[in-house]
Amino acid sequence: MAHNVIAEAKRCLNCKKPLCRQGCPINTDIPGFISAFLNGDIDEAGKKLFDNNPLSVVCSIVCNHGNQCQGHCVRGLKGEPVEISTIENYISERYLDNLVLDRAPSNGIKVAVIGSGPAGITISIKLAQLGYDVTVFESKTDIGGVLRFGIPDFRLPHAIVDRYKQIMLHLGIKIRLNVTIGKAFGVEELFRDGFKAISIGTGVTWPIALNIKGETLGNVHYGVHFLERPEGYELGKSMIVIGAGNVAMDVARTALRRGVRDVKIMVRSDRYTASDEEKEYAEIEGAQFIFNKAPVEICNEGVYFADTVCDENHKVISMSDKPELYKTDTVMICVSQRPSNLILTTTKGLEVNERGLAKIDPQTGATSRPGVFASGDVVKGAKTVVEAVEQSKRVAFAMHEYLQSLPKEG
Repeated sequence: MAHNVIAEAKRCLNCKKPLCRQGCPINTDIPGFISAFLNGDIDEAGKKLFDNNPLSVVCSIVCNHGNQCQGHCVRGLKGEPVEISTIENYISERYLDNLVLDRAPSNGIKVAVIGSGPAGITISIKLAQLGYDVTVFESKTDIGGVLRFGIPDFRLPHAIVDRYKQIMLHLGIKIRLNVTIGKAFGVEELFRDGFKAISIGTGVTWPIALNIKGETLGNVHYGVHFLERPEGYELGKSMIVIGAGNVAMDVARTALRRGVRDVKIMVRSDRYTASDEEKEYAEIEGAQFIFNKAPVEICNEGVYFADTVCDENHKVISMSDKPELYKTDTVMICVSQRPSNLILTTTKGLEVNERGLAKIDPQTGATSRPGVFASGDVVKGAKTVVEAVEQSKRVAFAMHEYLQSLPKEG
């Protein structure tokens, strides 16, 4: 493994204008960390990666590298691009093994971080390093958000998320599990109890419904719920997955691993929205793709689909009026998610847009409520891990500036 990584790193041309870096949403200094690695300073390479992106090891696994860093590598113009993700993963994994983060002396200022997904992990680590007294509030049984409950373990080992939990605890971050802000208490109570700033990063975990007849039947489930605890479901021998994104691919691959023999991924238009890599994995593991099929009704026997026709922009422009029944044991709906907006709707002075997402200053993450910030999917909708981290880094430092501007107590 090490030899292969070194050989791959030596393929890097160390371009003066690295297009790979431009293709990275968080602007990772790819030539810089590769040069440090090849010069024998793997710790410096790891530090460069972690300081820029605390979730570097996660992104090295789950990012769509073909559309980002590797997709922009100049070597890919006439051959194979440098496997940047492989190099990043090797360095980041080793760096986490030996990581001991420094922390500034405590300043006694309390900060609440709501949600422990990519946004919450990033903000809590950055603020704890700056000396803040950070408490993370998580509605589920453990930290990680989408990293633990939305991405299957075979794609992203949960042991990696556990390592981040230990990093957070080492930094003195307090973690409260099974707490949904907006139920027992809300933002008002957090301010009452001395928290000076609050970060909201609750993600988009509520599924969007198809709103068709039969959606409430017992053989119908939502993919985002299934991925949280797949062992709790009785799936039968056949499944129809409605959707074309990465969640649909994860659902199909998980079902195949749990004994479902016949998995059909039904796509409304003539193309999928998942990454090419995830689509290929789903296909090679046994999922069948059927395009231009729009669900119109679900029954106990299966789903009625109408044939669709798309325009040059892949938009459905017409549907047949004679739907066909596709029989199946289980139906999984994976069309999209919306924000878990309980906190947004129960907090006074917090504005949301027409999609139910928090309105923020795009640079600072500040909401319409002073002292409340938001980042991640609750702001942008379902996006990528690396996009959440990039935004959350900026929000963490904006929160730091805000907190430092407050009048000193006493």
